Amino acid sequence: MSITSMEDLKNKQAEVKKNLDGYTCRVLVCSGTGCIASGAQKIYEEMSRLCEGIEGVAVEMQKDVPHVGIVKTGCQGLCELGPLMRIEPYDYQYVHVQVDDCREIVEKTIICGLPVERLFYRHNDEACPHPDDIPFLNQQTRIVLENCGKIDAESIDEYIAVGGFSAMAKAFFEMTPQGVIDEITKSGLRGRGGAGFPAGKKWSQVARQPEKVRYVVCNGDEGDPGAFMDGSVMEGDPYKMIEGMVIAAYAVGAEDGYIYVRAEYPLSVQRLRMAIEQAESYGLLGDNILGSGINFHLHINRGAGAFVCGEGSALTASIEGNRGMPRVKPPRTVEQGLWGKPTVLNNVETYANVPKIILQGADWFHTIGTEGSPGTKTFSLTGSIENTGLIEVPMGTSLRHIIYDIGGGLKSGAAFKGVQIGGPSGGCLIDDQIDHPLDFDSVKKLDAIMGSGGLVVMDENTCMVEVARFFMSFTQRESCGKCVPCREGTKRMLEILERIVAGKGELSDLDELEELANMVQSMALCGLGKSAPLPVISTLKRFREEYVEHIIDKKCRAKVCTALRQFHINPEFCIGCGKCAKNCPAGAISGKIKHPHVINNDVCIKCGSCKDNCNFDAIYVEA
Repeated sequence: MSITSMEDLKNKQAEVKKNLDGYTCRVLVCSGTGCIASGAQKIYEEMSRLCEGIEGVAVEMQKDVPHVGIVKTGCQGLCELGPLMRIEPYDYQYVHVQVDDCREIVEKTIICGLPVERLFYRHNDEACPHPDDIPFLNQQTRIVLENCGKIDAESIDEYIAVGGFSAMAKAFFEMTPQGVIDEITKSGLRGRGGAGFPAGKKWSQVARQPEKVRYVVCNGDEGDPGAFMDGSVMEGDPYKMIEGMVIAAYAVGAEDGYIYVRAEYPLSVQRLRMAIEQAESYGLLGDNILGSGINFHLHINRGAGAFVCGEGSALTASIEGNRGMPRVKPPRTVEQGLWGKPTVLNNVETYANVPKIILQGADWFHTIGTEGSPGTKTFSLTGSIENTGLIEVPMGTSLRHIIYDIGGGLKSGAAFKGVQIGGPSGGCLIDDQIDHPLDFDSVKKLDAIMGSGGLVVMDENTCMVEVARFFMSFTQRESCGKCVPCREGTKRMLEILERIVAGKGELSDLDELEELANMVQSMALCGLGKSAPLPVISTLKRFREEYVEHIIDKKCRAKVCTALRQFHINPEFCIGCGKCAKNCPAGAISGKIKHPHVINNDVCIKCGSCKDNCNFDAIYVEA
């Protein structure tokens, strides 16, 4: 069916809401990446088999693989607790579900409406039956993620049922293009890709260009290690992002748009394609949308896996079929972007905020977050934390609140050491900094950047020198090589860091690291190159003593750096069984049977085989 007017849209909304309300019970099986890995597919199949023929029951699946079947919702965010299952209308949230639990769930919950209490999440030994009872969820403010985990990610009908495309219709029929730009400008929405540039200002710059051929581009090239926010939005609620792009196109007068998705997100591509096809069949994309005379066609481009293509000019070059390399600016993308035409370039999360702003107004948006950074921010919470997953909180929320109240604190009661924010181009913040408000401006003052939203929590068992080496290795490997400061500077920095973790560093290396970092930061061509040294700068500033220990004492306090570890045998525990000597590939262990053995650390290759195979805990590591 084609929706050709606002009235048609309202009628369709009423129709699909009526259909959804017709079910007496729905089973939503989470099948995000983590849940699939934990066996969600088998759970779905078993629930489908057991529920077959039960009147009034619809079995629906959240899935992230193309071959499982009907997809109904995206990621619920509770990655640490999967596989997950939600039962409507009781709003029961089950965690750590196994195939063997399915029959009990059907017999007790589906048929009788009774909970399976042992599958509830427990907080301080208290059962949490509903999602709103779980601290990880009930302390979030969801705007971008409000539909993820609740609607069918492959059903445009369900998106329409919850008000989808109402914002687009309002923009078309109740607002002028300039009125839309003014509302976005007034809202204070800033780009969520990392730089935090005001979206309204960017749209305004494109709209006033004399060139009438313009483009709207979405950056879905989420390349930061540990980041999965944009991917979850594209997989869980692609329609909201598409609606935001259509509104942006109307505002700036564009008739074509492109979504640039990293190649490592095949499911995002699949769902976006499906969403675009459905929107086109309904007349919500393409020519004469909603009978308004407005045209907008949307295309998908798959990135080649290069981190640098997250940079605007490199991204547009890649879409054009060229090698993804940043160019000198000016001209900027708003003036000469895709194919040399004025281009609006925002990321997934930015566009996903737009429909809500248009519907509820800029003043409403300003009630959330801070004055300088209104709204919310999505984060992927990973690392040494009890509850990993996908979260969305108001701008200005402190890292302490995120780590301890939402994330549940550090695993196994370990001491907090730092949190990496902003991915490989970000910085490391320590305990006395995590009470600062988390927004674009405050984070910059702490020698870090917001980035796309990756948060990696580190405990006392983390070596900060190795962290710096890891991120520098990533950025150096991903450097496009166009400019000398980034290409050669990051290479030299990596060489120094590798010497230090190998126990071959010198104190003069620290001065050279700082000099190189300042050079790259000030002279690199693009924003990615300029921010590449931030992990080194922040760790040198806040954990300099660890660098010195590696160089002077040849010790790694976290016992992470292999070259600096020394293995020893405690003679009080060793019974002289000889197992360690037999398993040592370097022949570094000697001793008589039934007598304590010894390890020659000059020969030892630090493989840890002896420690792993000792049944008496006689072998320990000295750093």
